[in-house]
Amino acid sequence: MEPIRISYYSDVLCIWAYIAQIRLDELAANFPDQVAIDYHFFPVFGNAHEKLEKSWRDRGGLRGYSDHVHTVAAKFPHITVHPDVWVVNTPTSATSCHLFLNAIQLLEIKGLIPKSEKIFEKANWEVRRAFFAETADVSDRKVQFQIAEELGIAIADLQAQIDSGEAYALLSRDFELIREKTVSVSPTMIFNEGRQRLNGNVGYRVIEANIRELLNNPEDEHSWC
Repeated sequence: MEPIRISYYSDVLCIWAYIAQIRLDELAANFPDQVAIDYHFFPVFGNAHEKLEKSWRDRGGLRGYSDHVHTVAAKFPHITVHPDVWVVNTPTSATSCHLFLNAIQLLEIKGLIPKSEKIFEKANWEVRRAFFAETADVSDRKVQFQIAEELGIAIADLQAQIDSGEAYALLSRDFELIREKTVSVSPTMIFNEGRQRLNGNVGYRVIEANIRELLNNPEDEHSWC
């Protein structure tokens, strides 16, 4: 039986995607052979400074947004958020991070790093953790390459994916899919050939119920759930 494929769209700087990572991990642990996650990036913070300066100008600016992030994070004790997140070492753009992670995806696709070690998923988490827990400026390529080195990724191989334009092409494909699938929220899960979609802060049990419904209903039967 082919696994259920989930297209997962998120921004690496999105607090809700940081919160949701534990749910993806739980899904992979409970359905190791029945679910496959295809990762895509949705640029909420493509121009982070301008976005926050405009939308939070009358609500305390970056400090106001930082306080908002802490209010959200306080409800989820499984994550760590630095007191000065978004205030110190504020990233300029999530797009730089997404390009970096796309380059790692390409290394897996080409077999230059083993898929079995889930290095892309680890890198995705480490970028989020470095930003939210340590206030690292993860839009800076030096910070990204430090994360790559810690994961045992050859920087020359990684740089080659960027220099060749292939990582940009992968990122551009995500932009096209976002328009095609009308993705507007981070995170978003799309599965069952686009017939099912879960947006935003969705609890694990809801995700699991959708997966079990698909697993328990043959393709030629309607689901009346």
